[in-house]
Amino acid sequence: MGTSDAPGLAVVINAEALARVGTALADENRRRLLLELLKEPAFPSDLADRLTMTRGNVSNHLACLRGCGLVRTVAVGRRVRYELADPKLARALAELASLVLLVDQGETSPTGEPCGPDDYACEADPHV
Repeated sequence: MGTSDAPGLAVVINAEALARVGTALADENRRRLLLELLKEPAFPSDLADRLTMTRGNVSNHLACLRGCGLVRTVAVGRRVRYELADPKLARALAELASLVLLVDQGETSPTGEPCGPDDYACEADPHV
């Protein structure tokens, strides 16, 4: 793993960065928060109101996103505003959100229900 250290910061330049993004995107509320922050920086109370989430829930998810290194805080008087940590993340999120995925509509989960995102396993195709 390679890192570039600045005072108090480490830039991750290996697969761990992808794992951190994956952790953030794995939760619906964190995805919603990231998409809101993609539009513009915001205060937690405003995010809670816009997304109809509790302030505590928003705070917990923002702490996770900050711990993953995806958002940062900016002091504005006595308040703290959140924004995406890197402009490259904004471009990557915009690209990911605009993906067109090819999904076989006839697939079903092991229980016989239509497949959802949690039903897909990343397994190698034995016929390849």
